[in-house]
Amino acid sequence: MQKVQFQHGFSPYFFVAPQILIILIFFIWPAIQAVHQSFLLEDAFGLSSEFVGLLNYEEIFSDPDYLGTVGYTLFFSATVAFLSMAIALLLAVQANSVIRGASSYKTLLMWAYAIAPPAAGLIGNLMFSPLIGDLYALLNESGIEFNHNQNGSDAIFVVVLIAVWKQVSINFIFFLSGLQGIPNSVTEASRIDCPGSFKRFWSITFPLLAPTTFFLLVINTTYAFFDTFGIIDVTTRGGPGSATNTLVYKVYTDGFLGADLGSSAAQSVILMVFVLTLTIFQFRFIEKKVHY
Repeated sequence: MQKVQFQHGFSPYFFVAPQILIILIFFIWPAIQAVHQSFLLEDAFGLSSEFVGLLNYEEIFSDPDYLGTVGYTLFFSATVAFLSMAIALLLAVQANSVIRGASSYKTLLMWAYAIAPPAAGLIGNLMFSPLIGDLYALLNESGIEFNHNQNGSDAIFVVVLIAVWKQVSINFIFFLSGLQGIPNSVTEASRIDCPGSFKRFWSITFPLLAPTTFFLLVINTTYAFFDTFGIIDVTTRGGPGSATNTLVYKVYTDGFLGADLGSSAAQSVILMVFVLTLTIFQFRFIEKKVHY
């Protein structure tokens, strides 16, 4: 097979230039603007600004509500990532063993991926609505006083449930692909070495899925931090109170609704550093246990 080589030295740069421009315009430049704005204090109308140094950061870290939001975001992200991956892995293992109607099972399990987060939040909001919600009626008829509009624990349950349901499908696709990529010879040999299905899965099958699991861990963590914004905005708007207020939603409420652009910019910088640190930690320590 003959290799393709560029004769002109500028050809590779020409092909990567559009992607570099997209990164500069939509990622690097907004990040620089956010860092610059985090040191400013603007009036409510955005007509004037004053340099205040680290005042915005000091107010953020001294605010107990913000620290509570950090704690909830960590809990929310860990819960959504774990449940969505665990459920998807269980479904992938079961679907991989189905022979008849396998394509129908797989297609049905993948459908939820096509639903946008705001649409998923709207569906969940309708299902738990006190007026027309079937799940709301089912829970209250069972003796559970459920109302996610008034009870913070109920609101957290609803948001986590919708976020997990939305993400299970994409995790299912990757786990199923990973299971189908395991050679048949390895599967047959594992049945001889480990007669028990449970022990065989954890000692042979799951370690072979380590690269897929690590990739999905990074993807799901990012999803829980950022892509659940639409679900929260449609379902609870961070309430009741601030029970379901995540870091990314607090940036929105303080900046766009509260018109505190300096504090909002500082929060976005903190969130960016926090997610980068978490990602580096994952690649630095967790990836060491992954065998490719």
